[in-house]
Amino acid sequence: MREFLSQYLLFFAQIATVLAALLIVIGRLAWLARNAAAADGADRIRVRRLNDRFRTLERAVREATLAKKPFKAWHKADQKAEAARLAAESAGTARKRLYVLDFRGDIRASAVAGLRDEVTAVLAVARATDEVVVRLESPGGLVHAYGLAASQLARLRERSIPLTAVVDKVAASGGYMMACVADKVVAAPFAVLGSIGVVAQIPNVHRLLEKHGVDFELLTAGEHKRTLTVFGENTDKGRQKAQEELDDAHALFKDFIAQYRPQVDLARVATGEHWYGVRARDLGLCDELRTSDDYLLEASRGADLFEVKCTPKQALGNRLVAFAAALVEAGIDVVARGSRAPAN
Repeated sequence: MREFLSQYLLFFAQIATVLAALLIVIGRLAWLARNAAAADGADRIRVRRLNDRFRTLERAVREATLAKKPFKAWHKADQKAEAARLAAESAGTARKRLYVLDFRGDIRASAVAGLRDEVTAVLAVARATDEVVVRLESPGGLVHAYGLAASQLARLRERSIPLTAVVDKVAASGGYMMACVADKVVAAPFAVLGSIGVVAQIPNVHRLLEKHGVDFELLTAGEHKRTLTVFGENTDKGRQKAQEELDDAHALFKDFIAQYRPQVDLARVATGEHWYGVRARDLGLCDELRTSDDYLLEASRGADLFEVKCTPKQALGNRLVAFAAALVEAGIDVVARGSRAPAN
């Protein structure tokens, strides 16, 4: 009887947990719906002064390592320098500004949604004496998607705003298409750069379908509307046309790099290969070997650094679905873990 009662109470607790999660979901949905009308639909933009972060780190280390008197002397000098900076800014003689953008690329270059607004915001305030630094990480992806991302950075070049691309890990293929737009490319010693090529691959199950007596009909209007297919029988003519399209995309890629980095020997580097930072510098794919941390830290000594990040606002429906799915999954997990609990 005691064991039955224990199991019953455990089951009741699990059901209560799920019901509580559902009530939270309903309450959250109601809150989101109520606030959706008040939202203006604008993207969320955040601007953070990175100099403050560096000062905080330096202060923590100095306070821990210096004696009380030397630390007070340093702190006083630091406050005096900060006051002088603020006074100069008020007088209209502000220091050079570095606007720091981040781009973390996936195959669809989906981060371009935020990048385009970040570039627009910077162009509204940047001066010719300022600089934009893009911390770029991407292995590449769709040609048209990365073409748009590179074009967003080209807007800065067209307005004569100095642009630096800093690569800590990888800027390959479409990622390098973006990096080459910069006036200066800085890379960590073992960052991967290059991969100036185009690739396409597609499975074909025509023979498998044919073996099992499955017909596949494909209707097109236009001689080259479809070249290679997954289900139909591919022809040599279709393969030839697909190869021509790849070659054309590769030629456009090379022309783009030649426009922004004419010092690069395309016959040597436009082979689809990639190189680590040290080798990439020798080939002209980058100009300097440094990490983004080192580049920004040194720049902070003579300039004001501002990190600009724009997060595109998700549609209400997408937010509701994501939130509800997360909570329901959590409730199911609680029940599942409870059902797996050992019984005496």
